Amino acid sequence: MNSTIDWQPSAEIVTLKRRAQLLADVRRFFSERNVLEVETPVLSQAAPTATYLDSFSTLYQPTGITPKAYYLQTSPEFAMKRLLAAGSGDIYQIAKVFRHGELGRLHNPEFTMLEWYRPALSYQALMTEVDTLLQEVAGLPAAISMRYHEAFLQYLDVDIDAVDTDVLRNLTMSQINGLPSDWQCGRDGWLELLMSEVIEPRLAVLAVPVMVFDFPSSQAQLAKVYQNSLGHNVAARFEVYAGGLELANGYDECQDAEELRRRFAQDNRQRQQQAKPEMPVDEHFLAAMSAGLPSCTGVALGLDRLMLLITQKQRLEEVISFGFERS
Repeated sequence: MNSTIDWQPSAEIVTLKRRAQLLADVRRFFSERNVLEVETPVLSQAAPTATYLDSFSTLYQPTGITPKAYYLQTSPEFAMKRLLAAGSGDIYQIAKVFRHGELGRLHNPEFTMLEWYRPALSYQALMTEVDTLLQEVAGLPAAISMRYHEAFLQYLDVDIDAVDTDVLRNLTMSQINGLPSDWQCGRDGWLELLMSEVIEPRLAVLAVPVMVFDFPSSQAQLAKVYQNSLGHNVAARFEVYAGGLELANGYDECQDAEELRRRFAQDNRQRQQQAKPEMPVDEHFLAAMSAGLPSCTGVALGLDRLMLLITQKQRLEEVISFGFERS
């Protein structure tokens, strides 16, 4: 046996005690609001189709039966929405989730997600609740908010609703050093590069969390699309940034099973174009949507990243008991 193997935790014990306090504070926050804590399966027969997600898979093989693929959850979202469709009411979960290929200073293949759904709250009210939670359990200052469209106007002086894809491509090339001249992607790809590589670093210097809302309708994911007060068709979706970190992603949830099936099919077509495996669609989830998901909003928040802000650490492995390479 190699006696030089480092068996020690990657986080200091004092940090793990602070983490335990955070979990207790989160549970108290939702208990005070009568939101039910739930648990859902970590393994599923289906997996997200989104092109930006890669799932871990394993085989389940009862004796004498052909093995069947199961997938580790990238989020408890689909199972939680099945509970909502069954009449659970307001629910939350502190869940272990898994994403293949994500390892670095701010990424770990296994991480902890706080996810909650609120039939009682509107899109804007959920944003307010996220802000309240961050103040109460993490001591962060009150957030400011801005529309996605306004962020591009403020930081890049471009009206994304008035320019074509070539303009966005040229802007990206001029703003991001080292991007290969033959880089190819679609309109949303250029927008996402500008947001992550140019705008997000500028949000990081602000002393308060920032909620960016009303994303382009083409980036709706599982959110509703609506016409906002500016007359733009947008996704009812928001993201929360603080201290240079993307912390949370929330929606006014799409309830249309056929629209969701269409989006999943489009995802799988894009996966094929990118030489990624096609993912099995979650028919249990779509059946629940057809039965009737109540009007609701929902949000997922990375608790490990929140711990980075609370403790002012630099790497995820410093706030979890054992980093991936010590697991």
